[in-house]
Amino acid sequence: MLLNTRDWSKAGALATIGLICGIALRTPKQGDAAESAPQSHSSIADLSDAFATVAQQAKPAVVFVQSQHLERASTQRGSIRLRLRVDQGSGFLASSDGYILTNNHLVAGADRVTVRLYDKRQFMAQVVGTDPNTDVAVIKIEARNLPTVRYGNSDSTRVGEWALAIGNPLGEAFTFTITAGIISAKGRVLAGLAQTPAAIQDFIQTDAATNPGNSGGPLVNTRGQVIGINSAIASGTGFYIGYGFAIPINLARMVMDQLIRTGRVERTVVGLSVRDATEADAGVVGLKQITGVVVDGYTSGDSPAKQAGIQPGDVIVSLGGEPVESAPQLQERVGFKQPGETVAVTLVRQRGERKTVTLRVARAPSDAGRGGGNPSVTPNGDASGSGAARVGPSPIFNGGTLESVIVEARRDPTAAKRDSASRGQRAARVVYGREGRPQC
Repeated sequence: MLLNTRDWSKAGALATIGLICGIALRTPKQGDAAESAPQSHSSIADLSDAFATVAQQAKPAVVFVQSQHLERASTQRGSIRLRLRVDQGSGFLASSDGYILTNNHLVAGADRVTVRLYDKRQFMAQVVGTDPNTDVAVIKIEARNLPTVRYGNSDSTRVGEWALAIGNPLGEAFTFTITAGIISAKGRVLAGLAQTPAAIQDFIQTDAATNPGNSGGPLVNTRGQVIGINSAIASGTGFYIGYGFAIPINLARMVMDQLIRTGRVERTVVGLSVRDATEADAGVVGLKQITGVVVDGYTSGDSPAKQAGIQPGDVIVSLGGEPVESAPQLQERVGFKQPGETVAVTLVRQRGERKTVTLRVARAPSDAGRGGGNPSVTPNGDASGSGAARVGPSPIFNGGTLESVIVEARRDPTAAKRDSASRGQRAARVVYGREGRPQC
């Protein structure tokens, strides 16, 4: 018994010594805390430097855009009164010879568009083309050797990454403002936007502060690459409350290339009305994950999809061998192919029947992408909106005078809702709204 006690005592002593040694080995030395602190400060300094570098590189390519719309309004006495509406927003230089990317809702139907560069030079701009289905527009100024943006890949951006918004919020007093946040979500569809079923909504959501006037400006990553065009905000006040939305730059560039080439956008379709799959849809066809796009119906009697045997209720899970997760994604992949091009569509039917069909995409109806700066072409969209804030009784038609003019100014059409007219101010709920299902 005594022997056992001594053995246990020795074992306990050894264990205690081991514990003390372990603690000693794990206890930071006096200088360790001091060494870890600079690493933390270094990381913050590196991020700050990255933001400053982005601002230095990207801001010279951002522009201030002002569009003027001369409108005729009938009075109660039967006379005609002219009204000059002024919209202000942003854009950025896409080429060194003066092509500028901006928003359709800022310049569509404008009688006059002016652009001010970061170096304070001012130019008259021509509207090259507009596309209301993506809210993308291209304008051009006559200049050379201009600074341009660098493009990133919006498909590869990740939720949680830093993002910076550059633009001209709230008018001329805050031009070329840069704000920082993160990418909050991708693939957002905004149910409040007044657009046609052919419109493509695939927004990048960010909490980088954007306000009326930021529309058309770039959303950039910490490498200074443009990943989106700021286009909309969701707000109960008309001003920033944490929800901004940008058009993915990959989509915008496809539209831009067509607008520069032809002044209009021509799309292809498969003739389907679609929606995102729900849990119930996935259960009906036996999908383990809630993914894909449900076919609601056909857009015409000669729908290519109908001719290929695609049926209402089918869940499209793949196009051209690539997974399809949402209706905007399907619209985007279908819409920019060549008419007559064949594409393989994989779908799932009730009881888990999986089938792949091949169909030929068709040219979209002629009114799907009309637009441009040609005065003989009917302007796209409705840039006039409502809810302009009265800013003064005097005309601001540069260098001229107008009789019986009411001058209104809108710092940006993005944040407007049609129901704000009665209040006489810009108010953003979400900032578009769509009737019916998306079509592709």
